[in-house]
Amino acid sequence: MTTEASSRFTFQQRSVLAVVPRLVWVLLWLVSRTWRFETIAEEGAVALPCGRGAAAEIYCFWHQCVLPCAIYFCRTHATILISRSFDGELITRTLRLFGFHAVRGSSSRSAREGLLGLKQVIESGSPAIFTADGPRGPIHQTKMGPIKLAQLTGAPIGAFHLEPERAWIVNSWDRFLVPKPFTRIVVSWSRYLQVPADLPPEAFESKREELNASIERARLRALAHFGKSPQ
Repeated sequence: MTTEASSRFTFQQRSVLAVVPRLVWVLLWLVSRTWRFETIAEEGAVALPCGRGAAAEIYCFWHQCVLPCAIYFCRTHATILISRSFDGELITRTLRLFGFHAVRGSSSRSAREGLLGLKQVIESGSPAIFTADGPRGPIHQTKMGPIKLAQLTGAPIGAFHLEPERAWIVNSWDRFLVPKPFTRIVVSWSRYLQVPADLPPEAFESKREELNASIERARLRALAHFGKSPQ
């Protein structure tokens, strides 16, 4: 455990950080061996099959999909923007066991530092991932970070949603999805979004709404794939 973490967290929190990520990694890895992923895409969209072939692009999905995303994208060794909170530290340590990297920051804390870190990731030729409505919501409402990063780097934004056919839904702000063993999981992709480098500030909100609509289209298509009603 780092000196920084030791100074920021209580003894109880440090104990959780030492044990829980490894436990989650083992359990999730075992259960995920029973999952079956399917990929669908709207017309004109390019899907990323089983996390292979990820380039220097930006990928966005809703916070509730973190668990299946950790498995689907583990081969990409992508970098994820994660908050500096205790929950963020817990997620960071868990995802590192799956081969992901992390840049620390969020829409509310260290936002500029996080964006600059992801800019370096994109410029190095690696992909970056946003939980677009994290870390605290509101649910299904993307923040401005992906738009700003796309403008800075010229990288396209890929919007997608992972929907398990059968899952436990946690009573949390994001309705966190825990896929059940032996379930199918559909990975639904929308068309890529481009943000011009010369986009004026007054047009940022319009682009944010466009990205929000893209992720929602992916989510609704995934729900329809399993005959589920929108929630």
